[in-house]
Amino acid sequence: MKLVFFRGKVPNFGDELNLHVWPALLPKGFLDEDESELFVGIGSIIGDHLPAKSRKFVMGSGYAGYMGLPDVHDGTWDIRFVRGPNTAKTLNIDPGLSICDSAVLLRAMDLPAPDKSVGVAFMPHYESLERGNWVEACRQAGITLIDATEPVEKVLSQIQGARLLITEAMHGAIVADALRTPWIGAKPIYGGHHKKWLDWAGALDLDVRLNDLKPSSVLEYYISKTGRGGAMGKIGRLSGSPVAALPNKILTNVAATHLDQMARLEPQLSSDSMILRVTERARDAVDGFVRSRVAAA
Repeated sequence: MKLVFFRGKVPNFGDELNLHVWPALLPKGFLDEDESELFVGIGSIIGDHLPAKSRKFVMGSGYAGYMGLPDVHDGTWDIRFVRGPNTAKTLNIDPGLSICDSAVLLRAMDLPAPDKSVGVAFMPHYESLERGNWVEACRQAGITLIDATEPVEKVLSQIQGARLLITEAMHGAIVADALRTPWIGAKPIYGGHHKKWLDWAGALDLDVRLNDLKPSSVLEYYISKTGRGGAMGKIGRLSGSPVAALPNKILTNVAATHLDQMARLEPQLSSDSMILRVTERARDAVDGFVRSRVAAA
């Protein structure tokens, strides 16, 4: 059974969690390279891109519309649980299968020691690291930048040690909430990333507040106004050119001031009872799946 998850040009914390969580929680040798069976784990990876003939076992994944909608009733899907109620509704499956994003299972694992030097932190979406000037914005605001492309162990240590996390990255919020680090949601500059937050929050009965995030570059400003993602072509080249130096500087300064203001907002956490409940349900679902596989072997 092969573990499948999204991998782009650079590593991304939320997706790379798959390599941290599943080998730790599943029996040794449970995962292999046999593509006739797929273990569909953490991330918005439910879609029609997965091989039609493969048997697909879903463990806390979500559907975000990045790919086409699959027919999960065609006999090749075995859904043990999904990220949230929006995914369950979209797939037309039992609402009871809406448990939580499986990154919550970090609560059942040994984790690296918290980095107590972090203080207030900001975690941009990994795409924003390339498109914006967040390193400079965080420096000006006196806030620690958490880089979603850094090794998972480092990011986990920083999130655990933070006094407060402002996060544009959804898995920053998911992990902070699971590990009980107060967090403030920042509305992703690219609008295509908004809905999946509501999916996850719905599973925790959490009224998530996504606060506006000021763009830190000409490119991000363009994306925020047009809703475009993907390759930026001409506007991307313009944003990195000398002619954009002054507008970029102004936007970065504004973004830094806004980050400082965001750090004064009321943070969020799901209730202790709810995070305990969904962790237990997710762990029971994984353990039940493992037992069923062992019994069938």
